[in-house]
Amino acid sequence: MNQESPLGRFLLFTAAFVIVVAGMKASESILVPFLLSLFIVVIFSPPLTWLKQRGVPSGLALVLVISLVVVIGLIFGAVVGSSIVDFRENLPEYQQRLSGLSQQAIGYLQRFGISVSQDQWQEVFDPGVVFSFVGNMLASLGNVMTNAFLILLTVIFILMEEVHFSDKVRYAQKDNAESTLRAMERFSSSINQYMAIKAVLSLLTGGLVLIWLLILGVDYPVLWGLLAFLLNFVPNLGSILAAIPAVLLALVQLGPLSALLTAAGYVAVNVGVGNVLEPRIMGRGLDLSTLVVFLSLVFWGWVLGPVGMLLSVPLTMTIKIALENLNATHWFAVLLSSGKDLKH
Repeated sequence: MNQESPLGRFLLFTAAFVIVVAGMKASESILVPFLLSLFIVVIFSPPLTWLKQRGVPSGLALVLVISLVVVIGLIFGAVVGSSIVDFRENLPEYQQRLSGLSQQAIGYLQRFGISVSQDQWQEVFDPGVVFSFVGNMLASLGNVMTNAFLILLTVIFILMEEVHFSDKVRYAQKDNAESTLRAMERFSSSINQYMAIKAVLSLLTGGLVLIWLLILGVDYPVLWGLLAFLLNFVPNLGSILAAIPAVLLALVQLGPLSALLTAAGYVAVNVGVGNVLEPRIMGRGLDLSTLVVFLSLVFWGWVLGPVGMLLSVPLTMTIKIALENLNATHWFAVLLSSGKDLKH
């Protein structure tokens, strides 16, 4: 078949895509720590740039940023690690309580003449699956923490490379070095700006959720605050996914009223931060179609596991920014967007 024909190019592109995806899935154990390292670097790159712009020597700025990464990593490992272990140990008890509530719900429906069998109820509504999913996600996060030293080393080496990268480009491409650097600067600044603002707002979201759950007395508030922080990087769907396990836990632990208050707290935090504060700070942002967000969640979750779901939107955002900065692929970036800012 002629490769210059549209059908030939399409088949060639599809074959290459399948091979790349299969390679990524096969190398998940190596790829996930590397992508997490890049995720951390993108978040901490703006502070490094800010320090250098204020006249701090590159070496000292690098040491300060790396020290900050290490301190946050140690706190994260000490506080969250034990909570993950405790939650997974108590997971069967919570699932058993949910099963009891499900039996009560079936009995309540039967009083109104609605006959529902146990099997039908399990097929339609099985809240225990939520706890299992969260447990698996936290276990995957705990497994990643075992590679903390490798991730830290990768972060250090990437940050060290970033300090002198522009000098290398100028030396390697003496003729068009400035145009190359400008293009790379546009690309990196778009990603860094979005990720930095999103990280601060996600931290605020996680902190407010943590405080509210502490007030209500819900178990493992640190875990649910962490989950709210991580899933806040997933627009539209993330806040819903983060709220479900905490609301269910409040239901089995404290009762329906506390579950309603927990849900109300999540709604208030996400409306205040996501719908009021974030648009004011970020402006238009880097909008993605809701369908694209959902498909990226499914795709990256399938390829890289639960951690891939957490990184799904940052990875898709990176691809979208790269497409936007190239004239030949700008049209595809428009298709990935929500379309709210298109001029008719």
